Amino acid sequence: VSMSKFEPDRFINFEKMDNNIKIVKDRLQRPLTLSEKIVYGHLDDPLNQDIERGVSYLRLRPDRVAMQDATAQMAMLQFISSGLPKVAVPSTIHCDHLIEAQIGGEKDLARAKDINKEVYNFLATAAAKFGVGFWKPGSGIIHQIVLENYAFPGVLLIGTDSHTPNGGGLGGVCIGVGGADAVDVMAGIPWELKCPKVIGVKLTGTLQGWTSPKDVILKVADILTVKGGTGAIVEYFGSGVESMSCTGMGTICNMGAEIGATTSTFPFNHRMASYLAATGRKGVAEEASKFQHILVADEGAEYDRIIEIDLNELEPHVNGPFTPDLGNPISKLNKSAVENDWPLDIKVGLIGSCTNSSYEDMCRSASVAKQALDKGMKAKSMFTVTPGSEQIRATIERDGLADIFRDFGGVVLANACGPCIGQWDRRDIEKGEKNTIVTSYNRNFTGRNDANPETHAFVASPELVTAMVISGDLRFNPSTDSLTAPNGEKFKLESPHGDELPVKGFDPGQDTYQEPPPDSSNVAVDVDPESNRLQLLTPFPKWDGKDYVDLPILIKVKGKCTTDHISAAGPWLKYRGHLDNISNNMLIGAVNSDNGKINNVKNQLTGEFGSVPDTARQYKAQNVGWVVIGDENYGEGSSREHAALEPRHLGGRAIIVKSFARIHETNLKKQGLLPLTFASASDYDKIQPSDRISLVNLKGLQPGQPIECQIKHDNGSSESILLNHSMNETQVEWFKAGSALNRMASS
Repeated sequence: VSMSKFEPDRFINFEKMDNNIKIVKDRLQRPLTLSEKIVYGHLDDPLNQDIERGVSYLRLRPDRVAMQDATAQMAMLQFISSGLPKVAVPSTIHCDHLIEAQIGGEKDLARAKDINKEVYNFLATAAAKFGVGFWKPGSGIIHQIVLENYAFPGVLLIGTDSHTPNGGGLGGVCIGVGGADAVDVMAGIPWELKCPKVIGVKLTGTLQGWTSPKDVILKVADILTVKGGTGAIVEYFGSGVESMSCTGMGTICNMGAEIGATTSTFPFNHRMASYLAATGRKGVAEEASKFQHILVADEGAEYDRIIEIDLNELEPHVNGPFTPDLGNPISKLNKSAVENDWPLDIKVGLIGSCTNSSYEDMCRSASVAKQALDKGMKAKSMFTVTPGSEQIRATIERDGLADIFRDFGGVVLANACGPCIGQWDRRDIEKGEKNTIVTSYNRNFTGRNDANPETHAFVASPELVTAMVISGDLRFNPSTDSLTAPNGEKFKLESPHGDELPVKGFDPGQDTYQEPPPDSSNVAVDVDPESNRLQLLTPFPKWDGKDYVDLPILIKVKGKCTTDHISAAGPWLKYRGHLDNISNNMLIGAVNSDNGKINNVKNQLTGEFGSVPDTARQYKAQNVGWVVIGDENYGEGSSREHAALEPRHLGGRAIIVKSFARIHETNLKKQGLLPLTFASASDYDKIQPSDRISLVNLKGLQPGQPIECQIKHDNGSSESILLNHSMNETQVEWFKAGSALNRMASS
């Protein structure tokens, strides 16, 4: 059976996967979890591959690659540098990140097409030239498009976006990566992944009332925190799984990115089969049913940790503010809001995004809005709706759901990421004004949605967000609290309801797909040397074989430092294809431990204070390398590899932290930087921002061996500490070559 209707000559190979699994089981002599079956089923060499959870580096052969437009620019620029004529595996580009929410869907899309014409043309022609499918602006969010067209049970898919795990809702292992990883796979090179541990989440009971699949992951985030899933795949199982739709499972997997998990997945079941049939892939469902045994965990499979959640007892959650792992059960939100002095008036409610924009999500939310309309009420807060795809937009328009939202006071935005990633021209408040928004998104770091550090963003299910904007009050609990209609009647909202799949089938809407031509020899991919949006890449210099001596500290970061802090999105997205220009946002959101300020550091050569990027450029101009000192889970959040490319471009040599988020650590390795962790976390406190750092004996760099770090204090004293790294032999070669791309080009 074909992988998708767009690739009729590419077939799903369950037989090969089954055979690989048999080889591995014969070697390991133990039952396998579902995620192990999928991952090991895609091993390049199942007979000889070392397999030890949390230790071995696996060499894998993913089925396909998906890229969103903001990260695809750099990925395709790197692929062009490889000199290869075509991609080796099915690959797609999805235009969803560059559309700013301002007025409404149609006008915002037209504006984006005009502003981003140069970038869209580059991506469209690069896709055509190198055999990549291209989804035009307006087609929808990458993860919804992948779920509707490309994900399937047992797939191993990598995507250049951290929420790629959304495809786990269809029983796949879908992993977010940086662009350099995508280039490896597109080049036909085995892809490396540290053998994941496996966290099992056993679900019992049934979802009911106001509780939704979103509340499952909000609860898991509360339990595991933003780094508790690092290095692990989260695998859901148990009788409770049967009470969830396929898209509901996708929601849970999608937001698994917020706990640092490698990915999340569910066992193949009839809900997935129904979704596959509804999206024109009945043949895939039938083929998967024949191989059911490889698409579920073995009896007696062992997990590294098991979490149990009784869905009968689970209540709706509203997580936040400022971090997605601060769990607030709805019954306790009132008290927490008052005690913490969170702004109680909800300024804006926003539903949709790649996490919650399915037909079922829209139906359940519309059922809540309809109850208010029937009582003569509308949303008290501003209210926006983001359809996940053109197919969802067209279907909710046809079925009258979009009209309900508009009558309710809502604005239907473009089929794109929009405010979820900071693409929001927000004008209802001043920057710096303390306020509350409630969203059905996945991420709520400081300034994430609107660049206002005083916006308290809370994350909940779309139906709960819809209910809360009727009252306009953060303390409102629809399970217990009443509303007052204009005629004075008090009433309570009934629990939301909605169809899992459209009764009339999906309306595909406009055709927004560009198929790569069979012959692309006449396709030209032009990059204007004068462009401020696109820039061809120059290879990074290889390591000169010398130790790093007396490097200044560009910044010692205090507290949370996500990829948003390292390389902000929002207005900076326009420069994602121009490394030098986007480097002007490097670490401008990180807090300097020296003075508690952002984007204000001391130049250790001149003694003057300046912005982080300007100071880095001054060091680079003097041929002086530098290091960054960071805290826990450094680089959590988005998969954006610009957070690694920018430090490399501006002369960074090493990033030294207490711990890394998985994707960011890999991205740093790919670009030839040294990602190092303190052997003792307390050594972070030994380093002062004015110190000089030496990393010695680098010629002896090898897997499993710590690096000696000599710290020279400005009072003349010095001390040595040990720094750990997780590089394997191949990754050490990347460092010596200057980058993984350099290594690939030389081999």
